[in-house]
Amino acid sequence: MTSEERPREDRPREDRPQGEDRPARPPRRFTGRRKVCRFCADHIPGVDYKEIGRLRMYISERGKIEPRRKTGACQKHQRLICTGIKRARHLALLPYTLEHVRKTGIFPVRG
Repeated sequence: MTSEERPREDRPREDRPQGEDRPARPPRRFTGRRKVCRFCADHIPGVDYKEIGRLRMYISERGKIEPRRKTGACQKHQRLICTGIKRARHLALLPYTLEHVRKTGIFPVRG
């Protein structure tokens, strides 16, 4: 097997054509602090569907329920948050969709 037939990784460095060295490593991404569940930190036992201000923090700009990875809530409280939001929506304390989405029918464009 000649140097032309061998895979690139098996060839010695001097046999490699110019510019085929390994690409530079991408810079490390910033890893932020670990998110802490606000309900656990404040020692709040449960989620009340009547606390609209607290529940609004867990709803996106489109009216969707935010996932755990974004909110930092633990699994137990995330389930309670979802149930509380759904109950508040059912009782018309929270909207299912945002007003501008209902009027125009167009989602806001991100990016």
